[in-house]
Amino acid sequence: MSPVRSATVALPAAFVDEGLASRWRRRALTIGGYLTLALLVWAALPLLLLVALLLDLVRRKPLVAVRAVAMLAVYLACETFGIVASGALWLVHATVGIAPERYVELHYALQQRWAGALFRAACAIFSFRLEIEGEEEVGTGPLLVFIRHASLADSLLPSVVLTQRHGYRLRYVLKRELLWDACLDLVGNRLPNVFVRRGSGDGAREIDATRRLALGLGEREGVLIYPEGTRFTPAKRERALARLAESRNPERLAQARAMQHVLPPHLGGPLALIETGGRADALFFSHTGLEGAASIRDVWNGALLGRRIRVRLWRVARADIPAGRDQRIAWLDREWAKVDEHVGRTLAAD
Repeated sequence: MSPVRSATVALPAAFVDEGLASRWRRRALTIGGYLTLALLVWAALPLLLLVALLLDLVRRKPLVAVRAVAMLAVYLACETFGIVASGALWLVHATVGIAPERYVELHYALQQRWAGALFRAACAIFSFRLEIEGEEEVGTGPLLVFIRHASLADSLLPSVVLTQRHGYRLRYVLKRELLWDACLDLVGNRLPNVFVRRGSGDGAREIDATRRLALGLGEREGVLIYPEGTRFTPAKRERALARLAESRNPERLAQARAMQHVLPPHLGGPLALIETGGRADALFFSHTGLEGAASIRDVWNGALLGRRIRVRLWRVARADIPAGRDQRIAWLDREWAKVDEHVGRTLAAD
């Protein structure tokens, strides 16, 4: 499906709070590093798989190390493809010229191929099962997507569920650390995304950049944000509760204490998107099944094997989102409590 766009509204530019020199110093490390590592891993892949198999036999685990090595090889292959393809697109654009809208379309297509290939490989290697409840809620946009953040792998889910299955172009609010992934850096900076520097001390500037993402959204477009700002852990939950206690907001603190599986949502980005989003509805994206993949060690130890990934979607019409700031905060907390309830109920059932 192709998104419907207004010809009079320009796409917002990607936002990264850094200079050109800093960007290319990082890319000199990441591009060269990924390509070198891919060459080494693929050249040594038979030996690596043999060592992994012997390790699995010693640990008596069902090919967990073999699967981890295979996934690493696929990931590096996808990174190599993305680096080469994005470089080719840039070269053609710089020498021959590509119309701006076509240039954006090609990068969205590249992004989808990269994410889709990684997810399909993960499903095959780790025996994932994906179940979606409420998919009929997606419909046409524009949408503001509020998604739970639980693992390294859940950043692929929106691309699979909303882009691949429903043709949505998504604009992302992401943490700046993800720029160390060469493909996310190269392609993500050519699309309307915001890479926020957490704890930068200049939150107003980044919130303003986030707000601009909601401008000019078409019927198959949306903005995606992780309201928690980071992956859930019990320790992070305790720190978030401590910050809320200092803010002297007893209602939000009580609501946050009642939630056991998610962090209380940050307010700056979500409220800015709602304020600027015009007619965009809210889509809440809850999921379970990837909680055990918070680190590379978890993957190596088999935490992902045989997981059932259960997604639940629900939509709130723009007309049902309150108008006042305090009312919107209370509304966001109530909806986020539904995410917590879904996660707790599903984990208990599984």
